[in-house]
Amino acid sequence: MNLSAPFIRRPVATVLLSLAIMLLGAVSFRLLPVAPLPNMDFPVIVVSASLAGASPEVMASTVATPLERSLGSIAGVNTMTSNSSQGTTRIILQFDLNRDINGAAREVQAAINASRNLLPSGMRSMPTYKKVNPSQAPIMVLSMTSTVLEKGQLYDLASTILSQSLSQSLSQVSGVGEVQIGGSSLPAVRIELEPQMLSQYGVSLDDVRTAITNANVRRPKGFVEDDQHNWQVQANDQLEGAEDYAPLIIRYQDGATLRLKDVAKVSDAVEDRYNSGFYNNDRAVLLVVNRQAGANIIETVAQIKAQLPALRAVLPASVSLNIAMDRSPVIKATLHEAEMTLLIAVVLVVMVVFLFLGSFRASLIPTLAVPVSLVGTFAIMHLFGFSLNNLSLMALILATGLVVDDAIVVLENISRHIHNGLDPMKAAFLGAKEVGFTLLSMNVSLVAVFISILFMGGLVESLFREFSITLSVSIVVSLIVSLTLTPMLCARWLKPHDAEKDNAFQRWSERVNDRMVAAYDRSLGWVLRHRRLTVLSLLVTVIVNVALYVVVPKTFLPQQDTGQLMGFVRGDDGLSFSVMQPKMEIFRRTVLADPAVESVAGFIGGSGGTNNAFMIVRLKPIAERKLSAEKVVERLRKNMPHVPGGRLFLAPDQDLQLGGGREQTSSQYQYIVQSADLASLRLWYPKIVAALKSIPELTAIDAREGRGAQQVTLVVDRDTAKRLGIDMNMVTAVLNNAYSQRQVSTIYDSLNQYKVVMEVNPKYAQDPVTLEQVQVITADGQRVPLSSIAHYERSLANDRVSHDGQFAAENISFDLAEGASLDKATVAIERAIAAIGLPSDIISKMAGTANAFASTQKGQPWMILGSLLAVYLVLGILYESYIHPLTILSTLPSAGVGALLTIYVLGSEFSLISLLGLFLLIGVVKKNAIMMIDLALHLEREQGMTPEESIRSACLQRLRPILMTTMAAILGALPLLLSTAEGAEMRKPLGLTIIGGLIFSQVLTLYTTPVVYLYLDRLRHRFNNWRGVRTDAALETSL
Repeated sequence: MNLSAPFIRRPVATVLLSLAIMLLGAVSFRLLPVAPLPNMDFPVIVVSASLAGASPEVMASTVATPLERSLGSIAGVNTMTSNSSQGTTRIILQFDLNRDINGAAREVQAAINASRNLLPSGMRSMPTYKKVNPSQAPIMVLSMTSTVLEKGQLYDLASTILSQSLSQSLSQVSGVGEVQIGGSSLPAVRIELEPQMLSQYGVSLDDVRTAITNANVRRPKGFVEDDQHNWQVQANDQLEGAEDYAPLIIRYQDGATLRLKDVAKVSDAVEDRYNSGFYNNDRAVLLVVNRQAGANIIETVAQIKAQLPALRAVLPASVSLNIAMDRSPVIKATLHEAEMTLLIAVVLVVMVVFLFLGSFRASLIPTLAVPVSLVGTFAIMHLFGFSLNNLSLMALILATGLVVDDAIVVLENISRHIHNGLDPMKAAFLGAKEVGFTLLSMNVSLVAVFISILFMGGLVESLFREFSITLSVSIVVSLIVSLTLTPMLCARWLKPHDAEKDNAFQRWSERVNDRMVAAYDRSLGWVLRHRRLTVLSLLVTVIVNVALYVVVPKTFLPQQDTGQLMGFVRGDDGLSFSVMQPKMEIFRRTVLADPAVESVAGFIGGSGGTNNAFMIVRLKPIAERKLSAEKVVERLRKNMPHVPGGRLFLAPDQDLQLGGGREQTSSQYQYIVQSADLASLRLWYPKIVAALKSIPELTAIDAREGRGAQQVTLVVDRDTAKRLGIDMNMVTAVLNNAYSQRQVSTIYDSLNQYKVVMEVNPKYAQDPVTLEQVQVITADGQRVPLSSIAHYERSLANDRVSHDGQFAAENISFDLAEGASLDKATVAIERAIAAIGLPSDIISKMAGTANAFASTQKGQPWMILGSLLAVYLVLGILYESYIHPLTILSTLPSAGVGALLTIYVLGSEFSLISLLGLFLLIGVVKKNAIMMIDLALHLEREQGMTPEESIRSACLQRLRPILMTTMAAILGALPLLLSTAEGAEMRKPLGLTIIGGLIFSQVLTLYTTPVVYLYLDRLRHRFNNWRGVRTDAALETSL
């Protein structure tokens, strides 16, 4: 059956079919979103809760633990970790990758509702949750700065005027998701009480709180009406600013009026004094813009930039609105570089065809297969909801060398018949018919390699789903093109062969090809006479494969250069906000002074705690800085001054950051220590930290050190307190009024809601002695100081409390030292931990990216075996043979040796991208074997040749197309290897693996394949003879 015959006879229909494929692809291309990585649905949900004034331990025991018990009952929770700091708790739930995030969100909300009665009554609001995708970083950060306005006023502008403008302007911008505001807090009326004045006037903190609450009410007041009119009733029942609260009467005493300003300092300030943002050298409020899932980052950012003039117009003249971070330039540059790489690959492939065939007309035929196949792939990408990202673009670049293979095989076979004297039309019918089954076998088995990735599950399947489907679709489209358009063009464009009319280049090309075939024939003859030596070399390659896989350095994904760094400042436990600010300034100035840094933005305090800070470092374009982001980090580490009590951790930002979110990890890799026994955890954790610090492969280790944060414990004499009619609720309430920035009232505005915050004057909150001066009311109305019923004791406590799976846990973050690989570091950690001899109640394990690496590394050999099994099954079905697929698969060990040896010699690392290269090698190398074996079987059946004659003839006839397809694949991958611009670090490992594997396997498989074919053919005949004898014996017995 000749599948190509109808298309050769109907050229118009064939051309229109190809044009239709290209038209659909071209339209779809404009609709494809652009992103750094595929849109992976990582089902991660973060639950947040707050309780003003609560210590980390109180947050952990009263908020985190009840929520964890309720959330832990949800099905499909993979990991659950929590971090509790001053007044805040954050619980991170990571579900199984196949879990529907929306269904999980509904169950999380139900679990939060179920824990309502177990949570403290003083919580101003119920815990909230949000869905988080670790693969989707913010696409833009805007900064608001002013030399005139206070930071609270800036935050108010951002959250009211600007947020309304954003919602109106950006609602027209497709792709904009959540906009978060940080770096300060809303304006508030702050009431800072003077304990001595309160004592002098005999006023308690609760008296003040009650007076404020009763003076500021905003309630419905109804209306009055007569027969003709209706009047809404209003009252001056709301106080709006410090000037309204200062004269507020607390009470009348001995005929005198006691006002709030007599016992407190009343001012317009901010809700949270311990939160401050910056942009370069200015204080700033930051607006973090996230994108919607599947949105085109480049288009979304471009539309936001177009709206910036309108946004600036609604702001006061003293306010500057700047772009602090923009992901689109690097993504745009990466996309442009990938497009140029694709173009170069196409040109190189065309050169290969021209070099071997010596005809421009012939070279043009397979060249047309490339745009039709690649552009047609865009239609399926759009149908599947894919994006143009690093991985899908790599698939298209690699497809350049693969899709032309089919056209080359058809063209070369037809050209050979024309060269032997057939006219182009007859040669097209005959040549296409001869290679039809070969093409089907090559492409179906190649698709099986990549489709098998979709059945591996887990992170690998999620990460490489778009890559495998995109490449598979391009292969299928190329098969259609090679069976339709290519033979039709050969029949009408190629001319009958006339040796006398060949140009000089064609004659030179023919001579080179003849000499190459003759040399190969002589060497092949020697190999066939020394078959055992050839088989031995094949067995050696298998052993070398295993050895190289063991020794080659391994990592999770290549270190990306996204054009920005993430910085985390950790202060010693217990450091105050005022002490941390100058330390942060030193780090900020040092980073900003680096010649590779364009801008620095971030904040100190907030939900991260008063002794923590976060910064985003925007680097200059790579063409200007010349250094990779990793090298910039190394230089900054060397130039960073020693700051007592503080450390700055810097790392290149990665598009995929596992382990609970970017703001939670100071370094790229995490290690968790947990135990049900808190005392045991505190005993062994420092030993584990010391062991990790002794490992030379690790650097930038961030672990909790020191004795802990300072804590004051008020020890109440319960008998005395009971005698005076004072209970613990009264004691904790008065402390809450004094020291927790308690929000005692709300000011309602048409645009926002503002709080009234009450606390003692900060100067009285600097020494624990002031605790004893705070007054509490007895049962008979007397006011007594706390010193009459209690004394305080100094102690140490954690400034943050972590849980992992409801157990107490501590986290250790680390980066890799220069030249160290993740697999070697993992082994070193395991050895160091084993040397300690941890008790059974201490569990230590990798987390986040390091855990994902460990999981994928264990599964890599099984992934490769799975793909080999898929190829064997497909080939066995196509050839109706158990033996011939083994001959084809015998070519693969040499490709593995070439790839792994290249990685090892060049000092690279084997990553998941390199694993993709191995999958691709499985497909490409076996295609060459299929071309040999398919023709050899044909010659045995149709011409009665012996196995040795058939395989030798097949090798010689298929030498040129094998060399052409291999060279096309190599040159198609060459731009990946040579690229130095944005995104090159993700493409290089793939190019390195493919080129190294193809070069080595090409040399070896041209000789091992015929030898294995002969041995297995002999085995097949023996098996058939044995089966025939058994069948005859059984037949005689039955008769």
